[in-house]
Amino acid sequence: MIHTGLAMTATKGRTAARSYTLQVLGQPAERTPPPIALGARPVVIGAHASCELVLTDPQVSRRHAELSIVPEGIRIKDLGSTNGTWWQGTKVGELVVPPGATVKFGGTSVRMAAGDAPSLPPSDQDHFGAMAGSSVGMRELFAVLEMASPTDATVLIEGESGTGKELAARAIHDGSPRAQGAFVTVDCSAIAENLIDSHLFGHVKGAFTGAERDRKGAFVEATGGTLFLDELGELPLAAQAKLLRVLEAQTVQPLGADRPIQVDTRVVAATHRDLSRMVAAKEFRFDLFYRLAVVHVALPPLRDRLEDLPHLIGTFYTRRGTASGPIDGDNLEKLRRHAWPGNVRELRNVLERAWALSGPNASFRELRLWLDPGAVQGQLSEVVDTSLPFKEAKERWNDQFERRYVANVFSANASNVTRAAEHAGLSRRHFRELLYKHGIVDRPGDDSEPE
Repeated sequence: MIHTGLAMTATKGRTAARSYTLQVLGQPAERTPPPIALGARPVVIGAHASCELVLTDPQVSRRHAELSIVPEGIRIKDLGSTNGTWWQGTKVGELVVPPGATVKFGGTSVRMAAGDAPSLPPSDQDHFGAMAGSSVGMRELFAVLEMASPTDATVLIEGESGTGKELAARAIHDGSPRAQGAFVTVDCSAIAENLIDSHLFGHVKGAFTGAERDRKGAFVEATGGTLFLDELGELPLAAQAKLLRVLEAQTVQPLGADRPIQVDTRVVAATHRDLSRMVAAKEFRFDLFYRLAVVHVALPPLRDRLEDLPHLIGTFYTRRGTASGPIDGDNLEKLRRHAWPGNVRELRNVLERAWALSGPNASFRELRLWLDPGAVQGQLSEVVDTSLPFKEAKERWNDQFERRYVANVFSANASNVTRAAEHAGLSRRHFRELLYKHGIVDRPGDDSEPE
């Protein structure tokens, strides 16, 4: 999913796209209808020839759904279809989706890209840095990032936890003329509000209680290189204003310093939040949003690109240095039925667990896959493995419950650690350790695998 700042326009404190292009994904070229425009008039999607977008998919109803533009995005109304309309793994009747969303009608995925976004052919590569994917959507994403990397343009990356936002940022840095410079990461969600200025802009000794020595700050440390601002959506409004000034002036003034310091820092920012909606709710500065979103990309969740599963599995095997054998059969079907709340990071953990249970050199067909039954689409029953001794079965059950509880609470609280911990009645540190333990988020610096 790809957005550009040019495709958005501010209207009374909210953002709205002027037009969209509907593009069918994941079908052979000879079966793929050409993209069509969604503008002032609604568009009906279905299998009947009278529909504006005709899909030759047996799972698509004659008149499947109607799409129209509203200020908040694209309104999608299911017209009583047989196999349903799906967004982010959930069957929907009527909802508004943001720009760049990919929605599944029956068995066909359609992306709603901003109509005046630049059109680039898909990349010839099936990877970008450590990210991997052979689907059309991922190769289109790679094409944008390949074009943006050699420039100094700021980049805004949106995506759920586990989709590879930091991997994308590192690949952008590695593909730029700044590759020999520093790559500095700041997790905006992990810094106390009163210390944000010090972390980003630095301070001099004695600037405040506890400032026992000078600190350069992230912008100065990243001069000549790239500053990656992770979880940007957690930055308070006051800090957003200061960040905007630094981006415009390319100077920082450390706390307690007499004069500003010139910097030469490229910024790549990432968030799991929908910043367009935050702008509309006045929770994020619209001027900072547009300053950062010179290049704006959204990394799709794994459930929206299941056609990439064989390629991702093969990539993990290759990096492990073992042969996968044919990637098909029951194991692949089992993975396709999974909901993947943890995205590619979860897939990596599933494979690592399977190698531990099956032997490090096991082929894909030989793997003993163990998936969280609560995260399989459409599966409601709980499963107890009675082939194990009582103690081991109980430990596995408890582990499944813990993982599901933590993942669901984390998701229900918009991936905000503080709010999720408060809901669970745990300390923030304890809750974050549970996220690390179950691979729902990576520990800082854990970015060695493709996502």
